[in-house]
Amino acid sequence: MQCSTCMKIWDVGGTECPYCGGSPVQEVEPDWQYGYRLKGEEGGGIVMDRRQLLRGAALLGLAAAATGSGIGYAATRGGGGSAEAGPREQVAAATATPVSVPAKPTDVEEISRHPMDMPRTADYTLYDKGQYQNVVQRAGPITQEVHFNLAEVVATMVDGTTMEFWTFDSTVPGPMLRARVGDTLDFFLHNPPDAQMPHNVDFHAVTGPGGGAVPLDTPPGGSSNLRVKLLNPGIFIYHCAFPDIPDHLSHGMYGLIVVEPEGGLPPVDHEYYLMQSEFYTERGGRLAYSQLKDAGHLANSMEFGNMEQPTFVVWNGRPEAVAGHRAIGVHNDDRIETGQTVRLFVGNAGPNLVSSFHLIGEIFDKVYVEGSFDLVNRNVQTTLVPAGGATGVEFKAEVPGDYIAVDHSIFRIHKGAVASLHVEGEDRPDIFNPIKTNNLRSAGSH
Repeated sequence: MQCSTCMKIWDVGGTECPYCGGSPVQEVEPDWQYGYRLKGEEGGGIVMDRRQLLRGAALLGLAAAATGSGIGYAATRGGGGSAEAGPREQVAAATATPVSVPAKPTDVEEISRHPMDMPRTADYTLYDKGQYQNVVQRAGPITQEVHFNLAEVVATMVDGTTMEFWTFDSTVPGPMLRARVGDTLDFFLHNPPDAQMPHNVDFHAVTGPGGGAVPLDTPPGGSSNLRVKLLNPGIFIYHCAFPDIPDHLSHGMYGLIVVEPEGGLPPVDHEYYLMQSEFYTERGGRLAYSQLKDAGHLANSMEFGNMEQPTFVVWNGRPEAVAGHRAIGVHNDDRIETGQTVRLFVGNAGPNLVSSFHLIGEIFDKVYVEGSFDLVNRNVQTTLVPAGGATGVEFKAEVPGDYIAVDHSIFRIHKGAVASLHVEGEDRPDIFNPIKTNNLRSAGSH
């Protein structure tokens, strides 16, 4: 819809503008190929890009919506400033509390893929329907047949608040893939008939144009197939790269593929899969995630994405996804004991922010810098993970307790970038010995 009063466009349903309460002058729906489709008598169902949309708006006496905005078509999905407003006024207007849209019924019980949900070996030959299958005894490179099923779903972000997610296999992040250098990936992408738009996959591990994205463009009701040889070892991102790429990324379409070197990785006692990402909504970045509980249904905002002001910064899809009964070392009776070794595969989908990955109370014995198994740093406190990049870290758990993984751009903990790891075992006063404490709070934080 486009508002007749403030000229903003929204796509969250309802006939009242969520920004000013005005009435719509024209119904607008996203169109995957061109940008927007105008509906009703004036638009006649004609597909228009942003320039055409604004030309049509001018014909309706809404030329003010076009002049001076300086924002691409996708930005209008979350609302835009007036022609006269400067940046400060635009931000103030956009962060004003919109009219609440009720939370929607959810399509999935849990949007977050838990860090334990990952392959323990690179020797499987089939991934389908969420299962790593047909583990073989290697005599050299193998072919892995992999099927991803696309799903556009509504899910809970925080209690009482829903969002729309676009996913690989109905979770954020998508499945972690694991292969070995020289293996062949026979990849199939399936898009259901009720999908709203095409999707694809850009594999950062793939050598070839677009990481395979264009050949994997898959319309609703379609499927595609790409066969590639994995030439380089490392920890790599994959993500949807169908236009508009930021829109698809900011809805949750990403994951990791680990390509082990020849001979595999050194054994460790525990491995986990973490991905940081941001979500941008009409509420902007003004509030902490805890203040957005019971906020109804939040629409994705390309405007705040353009301004790089996320509403949520999270591990594995949502705030508190890796905490409490879902903490690492707690979930599904998983137990990390002192003396055991832990490896974390850590990705950063962005789409905008660089992560300063830190585990409070631990020093990484080994860091695979930028996901390269050939570039190893040792005894590291905090490591940078670029947007669209990854790393691997290893450490030995020596003292029992609760450890908190954060992005040490530390205000992001307010937005949800906190994950918990629990270690059990005998106290080690020779390493860590609180002499006098006041017990003001629980352990595991600064």
